[in-house]
Amino acid sequence: MGPGPHPGETGLADRGSFADAGYGDAAAFRHGLQERGLNYAVGISTTLCAQPSDAVPVAEPYCGAGRPPVAKYPDKPRSVKELVIAAGRKAARPVQWREGSRPGSGRSGRKRMYSRFVALRIRPAGREVRQHADGPKLPECWLLAEWPAGESEPVQFWLSDLPSGMPLTTLVRLAKLRWRIEHDYREMKQALGLAHFEGRTWGGWHHHVTLVSVAHAFCTLQRLARAPKDTAPA
Repeated sequence: MGPGPHPGETGLADRGSFADAGYGDAAAFRHGLQERGLNYAVGISTTLCAQPSDAVPVAEPYCGAGRPPVAKYPDKPRSVKELVIAAGRKAARPVQWREGSRPGSGRSGRKRMYSRFVALRIRPAGREVRQHADGPKLPECWLLAEWPAGESEPVQFWLSDLPSGMPLTTLVRLAKLRWRIEHDYREMKQALGLAHFEGRTWGGWHHHVTLVSVAHAFCTLQRLARAPKDTAPA
């Protein structure tokens, strides 16, 4: 689910996972997606801690007795909010990721969805992350933060395991796809009856959700296929 292919986005929107901080903060959830070959762009809270990408673990000199010391990062991890603020407001770049539904100055005559973003390469820290790491070096990923021009500090944060050369615009577009998920979920509940199920069996629930999903897919295809001047199907 998501917009049509753009440079650097082909194959990502339809094989990616997008979630809020309730899931994004869970290292086990992110690792599970990677095991299944799914890229992710998930929201995170400001308190999630990480090391900068250029941080290097260091081992203490071995005295020759006992087990050799394990390499560790010399500095404690910092919160993602601290890392973005340390990068500075000048690191924020303007990005327009789509056009909304209200009238505005966009190409289609609608309002441009626009803000400023900071993208940093970091190494998320924590016990669960370390358990799945190969060696003492923590895996690297993207930290994306929205820092609007009128705000004194960043207001929203995401983690993504997309490749290091990914353009900022692509990162923002994919991170912002969760609005589409929320919209579809609301449509499935309010217009297609997702919340109307009153049974008590897994089979019944699965049957109900499957039919609602098929109905939603049909409505979506009808919207995409119609000409812009046509009205929405009933």
